Amino acid sequence: MSATAAQPAAAPSASGGLTHKQILTILSGLILGMFLAALDQTIVSTAIRTIGDDLHGLSVQAWVTTAFLITSTIATPLFGKMSDIYGRKPLFMIAITIFITGSALCGLATSMYMLAAFRAFQGIGAGGLFPLALAIIGDIIPPRERARYQGYFMAVFATASILGPVVGGFFAGQQTLLGVTGWRWIFYINVPIGIAALFVVTRVLHLEHRRRDHRIDWYGASALVMGLVPLLIIAEQGRVWGWASGAAFACYVIGALGVVAFVRVEARMGDDALLPLRLFRGSVFSLGSAQSFIIGMGMFGGMVSIPLYLQIVKGASPTKAGLLLLPLVGGLMLSSLVAGQVTSRTGRYKIFPVLGSTLMVVGLGLLAQVGADTPLWQTDVFMAVFGAGLGMNMQTIVLAMQNAVEPRDMGVATSAVTFFRQVGGSLGTAVFLSILFTNAASNIPKELAKAHVQVPPGGGVDLNDTSKIAQLSPQVRHPILVGFSNAMDLVFLVGACVVVIAIVLSALLKEVPLRTQSGLQAARAAAAATDPDAPDAGGATHDPEHISPTLTR
Repeated sequence: MSATAAQPAAAPSASGGLTHKQILTILSGLILGMFLAALDQTIVSTAIRTIGDDLHGLSVQAWVTTAFLITSTIATPLFGKMSDIYGRKPLFMIAITIFITGSALCGLATSMYMLAAFRAFQGIGAGGLFPLALAIIGDIIPPRERARYQGYFMAVFATASILGPVVGGFFAGQQTLLGVTGWRWIFYINVPIGIAALFVVTRVLHLEHRRRDHRIDWYGASALVMGLVPLLIIAEQGRVWGWASGAAFACYVIGALGVVAFVRVEARMGDDALLPLRLFRGSVFSLGSAQSFIIGMGMFGGMVSIPLYLQIVKGASPTKAGLLLLPLVGGLMLSSLVAGQVTSRTGRYKIFPVLGSTLMVVGLGLLAQVGADTPLWQTDVFMAVFGAGLGMNMQTIVLAMQNAVEPRDMGVATSAVTFFRQVGGSLGTAVFLSILFTNAASNIPKELAKAHVQVPPGGGVDLNDTSKIAQLSPQVRHPILVGFSNAMDLVFLVGACVVVIAIVLSALLKEVPLRTQSGLQAARAAAAATDPDAPDAGGATHDPEHISPTLTR
């Protein structure tokens, strides 16, 4: 699709790039789409207990999360690859449409299994929202300038992180709202936001795209499903089933066979592969993928454990716990803005993953010192340090990987970041929660024995229902909270050890000079180098005497 003069929001300037005003217009549509996915990550978790009680299926609530996680993770590389073939805009609109349709269906669910099925459908759309928005940014903004705009995306994450628990808690606390059960509005609220996103994207997003004749890697997609589904299921359910159970071993074997099959298929498919293996020959792409995986483990390990500490140990409600995460979100936003501005002005970015990973290790190490009686202000400082580390990593890794690949691979490279981060996050969540509850189960009796406390039958130490802890007397409650807090300290300590690997990977990362052309400009330049009659990066026809075969960096 070509840009036309009738659509000034996307009409390139004489240099072939978009003006700041034009970019902000396009960003408005992308941000709405990303806001949908970011809000959904926090708004549902706040109300899941209320939903489970209302649908009489609290015991199977994990499947609601697992279903969404599986489909969104698998859909991520599919959307990235297909957008490289068919164009970003149609795939982005399809992702939004699937997401809001799934949201509406979730609001109509009458059982937890039905809700899990609809969440799986919704997850397909969610898998395309983040990577496609970031890939479009790669298309329209040169890497050297791209860091300037990452603050807008961090603002989306921050707003969603704050609003999600508050809005989710509000809707879950309403018996009915406009004649509809309160928790159902958690899903219905996505519909008007999604429709607004579709409207804005339709009006302002007009990108050139040269259709490429490629086979769709259905065999690779099938192998990916075979490899990931069992592994994601065991990551979510292993603590319940037992990591050495028969069901667990079946998942390990099927998942391993699927991963081997996926690698073999991708090797045969070459450039048509869902995740072309040639990209891993580049050190930036391979190291960036590994770092995304490790950062995902550390990020989700911290993001899952901190709210549990605030709710169980400090007695905060889910809504209040969301608000208490403000220092973490603030640190993430501030560091991301600083990293973006410095990168934009200097063109240097390698220092930020190194420094960010180091701050994450320091933050997790400090959080490992937090106890049941630690003042909340100290926890706030430690959370801010951890958040600052995250902020320096998230967008910088995306920028480095997008800058290191050819424009034709922009979608694949961008989706790879999200894909590996999600897989790492799933594994990290499973491992860290297993460590937490396993150690809490052994620590709590020891602390009770130290305090010489006799616990009455069913005395609130059932970790499947921590709400009873608040009903206990202070003499009984305090040692329980100490035991739980000590178990959480071990989680943060293990997380810090894992993120040390990210420091090593970021130190090995090669800093490739940032291109001064956007993805679309670079694609035009590449086309002009092989076709003298093709328009160049500025929209004019190339003079063969002035053609440079290399892309501007």
